Amino acid sequence: MAGYRGGSSVSASTGGGGSAVAAAFSTRLLLLLTLLPLALAAFAFALQWRGGMRDPAGAAWPADAQRFPGMENSPLSSSHGGAGSYFAVSSSSSSPGADCAEILGRSAASSNGISLYRGWSFDSESAITPKICITGSTSASLHQILPWLYYHKVIGVSHFFLFVEGEAAKPAVTSVLESIRGVKIIYRTKELKEKQEKSRIWNETWLAGFFYKPCNYELFVKQSLNMEMAIIMARDAGMDWIIHLDTDELIHPAGAREYSLRRLLLDVPDNVDMVIFPNYESSIERDDIKDPFTEVSMFKKNYDHLPKDTYFGLYKEATRGNPNYFLTYGNGKSAARVQEHLRPNGAHRWHNYMKSPNEIKLEEAAILHYTYTKFSDLTSRRDRCGCKPTKEDVKRCFILEFDRLAFIIASTATEEEMRNWYKEHVVWTDRDTNLKLLRKSVLTRIYAPMAIIRCLKESGVFTNAVTSAKAQSKTKSSNMGLGNKDPIQPNGTAGQSTLEGSHGKLQATVRKILEMVDTQEEAAMPPMSPPGFLELTESVTAFS
Repeated sequence: MAGYRGGSSVSASTGGGGSAVAAAFSTRLLLLLTLLPLALAAFAFALQWRGGMRDPAGAAWPADAQRFPGMENSPLSSSHGGAGSYFAVSSSSSSPGADCAEILGRSAASSNGISLYRGWSFDSESAITPKICITGSTSASLHQILPWLYYHKVIGVSHFFLFVEGEAAKPAVTSVLESIRGVKIIYRTKELKEKQEKSRIWNETWLAGFFYKPCNYELFVKQSLNMEMAIIMARDAGMDWIIHLDTDELIHPAGAREYSLRRLLLDVPDNVDMVIFPNYESSIERDDIKDPFTEVSMFKKNYDHLPKDTYFGLYKEATRGNPNYFLTYGNGKSAARVQEHLRPNGAHRWHNYMKSPNEIKLEEAAILHYTYTKFSDLTSRRDRCGCKPTKEDVKRCFILEFDRLAFIIASTATEEEMRNWYKEHVVWTDRDTNLKLLRKSVLTRIYAPMAIIRCLKESGVFTNAVTSAKAQSKTKSSNMGLGNKDPIQPNGTAGQSTLEGSHGKLQATVRKILEMVDTQEEAAMPPMSPPGFLELTESVTAFS
């Protein structure tokens, strides 16, 4: 009957029944086109729910990786859009410590290295490419150094060359640090000072403006001399990149395909010699911070990461009556390829004796600077410097204006007055202002470092490092400062020894080459404040 009716419809195509059949056919076709995608979507959802399909965007990340606690709110997650493919959200209801242990993994054999993900051990140096090292000069406590060190191990740093003095040079601290794989401790001994007194830096002009001055200027010269020696150690260890970093700074490798400094530098073009990380500055919301790395999540963005109209339009609100946009420096830090003729250019940059480095500035990654995060930072800075608390004398001791003001307050005010000054100039207590600047992206929330360090702590990594060091009967003699079998030597041009002997002729040849190329010595880059209204006025006048 159906076939018959169909034939009748065709033969009577001009009749009223024909239009009705055509309308019914159109309706069925539309229904089919509507139901088909819905059915396919339901089928795909069912497969994904049962684990039958994998997100192709997650192929670059271990399948069993999990999102760090707090990462879902991190700007890093939103900036990548597909961050969920890197960190699968855990549905486990276990304790935070167990979750962190599952995320980070544990090294059953020893605490010398950790595994960020199961199957990836930091004890296996061959698995790390490129090889990245950090050098720094510190007098901090173990409570500050351990989280700083292991955090950077997590994101891909394999070696650390730490020049220690003060609290950091105490046996209780160095015995733990020396037990950690990839950490080399250099003590500030008489022999070290004598070695550094022979450095070629003293005969050059690029650092001369900082010589023979106290406090911050003296520290700046010391850091540069230590960096010069670290270049030699980095070269001997086969490092690809070297970064100078203080122990109150964390690298935030945003913009990489993974939350990894290794991945970030792996993607840098081969012709780039130096990578600049703009710095963000901590913006604390309480005056009772005890552990900045796990308690501070709000940061003020660098000028380089903001539109100019936003930066200058909100400059006064962001500055809050302080001398500059940032309390301290605003010119970032940098990573340099380890190569011939590399030298430091102050604590913030690197240079090369034979050429001008080809450099790039990162658009998302940053150095997180945790400055003045604790109230005690006021007095600790004061106690490290013997300058007079006068406006004239502090200029001789401190490079940046806020450091000068803080030193005067810490030296002359009562504790109550200091506390009030600290709240007014350092602590961000106005929630309306904070919300406005967060909406305008002058301030930003960054949770990833906090989450990683909390996980490391809850997983027992720091405790294990301390107990393991105590259990060892001996420390590695090769890491005991200048008592190594291979003496540490200051470099002339990275890779050229300045000591006497067989290297003398080679050094003389290098000097002749330098005279022939007649390169201009670039002055060391000091800590610099971000641009203010004066710079804006000058730039507008120059173009008018």
